[in-house]
Amino acid sequence: MRSVLTMLGIVIGIASVIILMSIGQSAQDLIVGQVQGIGSNLIFVIPGGSNNGKFSSPASAQGIVITTLQQTDVDSLSREPSISAVLPEVRGQAEVVYGDNDVTETYQGENANFFAVRDFEMAQGYAFTQTDVESFNHVAVIGSDLATTLFGANIDPVGKMIRVKNTQFRVVGVLVKKGTGPLGVNQDDLVLVPLSVAQNQLLGITYFNDLTIEANSQYNIDFVQTRISSILQQNHGITDPNKDDFTIETQASILSILGTITSVLTLFLAAIASISLIVGGIGIMNIMLVSVTERTREIGLRKAVGATERDILQQFLIESIFLTLLGGIIGILFGLVVVSLVYVVATTFSSVGWVFAFPLSAVFLSLFVSTAAGLAFGIYPARQAARKNPIDALRYE
Repeated sequence: MRSVLTMLGIVIGIASVIILMSIGQSAQDLIVGQVQGIGSNLIFVIPGGSNNGKFSSPASAQGIVITTLQQTDVDSLSREPSISAVLPEVRGQAEVVYGDNDVTETYQGENANFFAVRDFEMAQGYAFTQTDVESFNHVAVIGSDLATTLFGANIDPVGKMIRVKNTQFRVVGVLVKKGTGPLGVNQDDLVLVPLSVAQNQLLGITYFNDLTIEANSQYNIDFVQTRISSILQQNHGITDPNKDDFTIETQASILSILGTITSVLTLFLAAIASISLIVGGIGIMNIMLVSVTERTREIGLRKAVGATERDILQQFLIESIFLTLLGGIIGILFGLVVVSLVYVVATTFSSVGWVFAFPLSAVFLSLFVSTAAGLAFGIYPARQAARKNPIDALRYE
């Protein structure tokens, strides 16, 4: 029983490492899948320069209003042969109201080709057209979750009037459920309205919050990125690339940033969980020291009949490694059960497309660490046992 309780520290430590590494890998796979789902040929232009070539968050996220992206930029980029489509976007937050139901959500102003470029499909109704954008029509397309929140399960949202920032809009379509999108945006709670209406009436601005650009498939994505940079620099009168007032991000750069962040967080959490392995190892050393004391006469008897110090050392080292290795195996199995439960709960009770991940690297690492812990923390007790004088050991009571 004492050995089982001592081994519990190793079990908890190994299980913690397995769980955190698996969940971290699942989160990374989920994020990568979401970013890849927006299209590999999309390029994003964000107002505000980068920080020494490093990623800089959107100006709005820093509480700074930067008005560098204008209609002239959209017109210039649209004439570039290597670009298939340019989507200027504006966004804000406002109270969305229908009857007695209201909720504060993000609204976006988009052009009609947004739906095709970003692969947004309609579950009900239709997407607003370019005529709606040019005519300043007050129409809206809403996400599936928002439709349920405002209208419930029994009311058809299409044709109903909602109020966004005290402005009436007629719902013309409901999006197919898409779940959480890139950078944690819930795509099922969006309100999409014509760009002209959002820009001029809801926000009262002449600039854009960002540009989404679809590269022509016949051109290399790096070439398109270079052309975008050249066009914007020319429009903004910039001769020094280090003074760019815009940041260009591709899918590859976003994936690299997100992958680095999730990897660092996973390793950090796993390192914290590994502290329990040290505690468990100390417990193993403690129980082995007690075992050496209790088995002093056994050690003396073995030495009296010919056992060498090497034999005694091996005996206690094997016992120590066995305890930690067995604890490691149990910890791996326990971690697998917990990771499986997390997957079942996440996929059953959440719209997040959680990905099951159980990296073999975590298994091998856990087995190696548990064996190494048994060896490291078992050496001292084993040496203590091997060095005992056989005569004194036989006399020990």
